[in-house]
Amino acid sequence: MKHHSHPDIAKRLKRAHGHLASVIEMIDAGRPCIDLAQQLFAVESAITNAKRELIHDHMEHCLGDGIGAGEMTSEAALAEFKTLAKFL
Repeated sequence: MKHHSHPDIAKRLKRAHGHLASVIEMIDAGRPCIDLAQQLFAVESAITNAKRELIHDHMEHCLGDGIGAGEMTSEAALAEFKTLAKFL
């Protein structure tokens, strides 16, 4: 199911993809390790933020709305939440 947040998440991941491609080019060009580490940190942060947004959106819309609409039991939602928690 596509959520309203997915286009924004895809945009963030595309930006991270571009940064990662730049890091690879920097490695090939022999750039200093400090510069590489800084850029890798930025890539990692972008991916972490996209992941967090995706999980929070899923919890709100799939779990929360699912329970509210009677489409999901609280036990099923709790089990899914526990699975999601390991990715945070």
